[in-house]
Amino acid sequence: MQKLSPIEVNEICDELGETYPKSIEQVHGGDIHSAWQIEFPSRKLFLKRNNRNKKYLEFEQYCLQNLRKFINQQYIIVPEVIAYKNIKNIEFLLIEWIDMQNFDQKNLGKGLGEMHLNSTESNPKNFGYPIEGFIGLKDQKKGWENNWIDCFINLRIMPQLSILKSNFLDNETIKKLKVKIKTELLNHKPINTLVHGDLWSGNVGIEKNGKGVIFDPASWWADSEVDIAMTKLFGGFRKEFYEEYHKIFPIKRGFENRIIIYNFYHILNHANMFGGGYLNQVKDYVKKIINM
Repeated sequence: MQKLSPIEVNEICDELGETYPKSIEQVHGGDIHSAWQIEFPSRKLFLKRNNRNKKYLEFEQYCLQNLRKFINQQYIIVPEVIAYKNIKNIEFLLIEWIDMQNFDQKNLGKGLGEMHLNSTESNPKNFGYPIEGFIGLKDQKKGWENNWIDCFINLRIMPQLSILKSNFLDNETIKKLKVKIKTELLNHKPINTLVHGDLWSGNVGIEKNGKGVIFDPASWWADSEVDIAMTKLFGGFRKEFYEEYHKIFPIKRGFENRIIIYNFYHILNHANMFGGGYLNQVKDYVKKIINM
């Protein structure tokens, strides 16, 4: 079990203008960072610590602050960033603590739909993101493309394919993949929204009053469908979530194929992080896409 050093705790207290915490309890469940519930006399906070020498938490701070601009807090919560600090190349991110329950997901679906919808009015007219980011442990490339197909292929798929172990996919297969993805997306009219970007069930919850909560984002300006596609990758999202979301963004023709195409990005990323069975899934996805 990792512990915060007294020096780290004092630095955090100084940053917040707080006295020494009443309690510090480690929170388990994250794969990448250490985390704690840190309780002060007047508030509880969620503290994340990153010692991997990459600015994962600075990116998370940026994403959280941007997503919060577009939410309707009647239905959904994106945790407020309280403080970010870098101490000798160790990052600390403090966000509000949210108690979560297991209520229905109506507000989660409605809140996500409204967040996507609200962001469309502020979209930068291009697809991509202005800063280098991360998806899990891997880099998520910054940059802009003026059309969705080029963005998805050049900024998402190709960087992941380039770090797959050598010769896993031959050049001819990669060429066929690119052609097929372009063909499938050619007549699709994407809605450019600020997406969460890593929307699996481990990154959502329901707070005690029934509002949806989304956290641990890997945001970018993308087709709104990429978030919904990822909810279907590992499961955990219920019927009422989709019913409420699709009242705002109805399902479009060809969505079933786009689910596979958009989730190919995450399967590649998992293969690059974990190897093993995900490498077999990459081959399965390649076959599905080429045979569409």
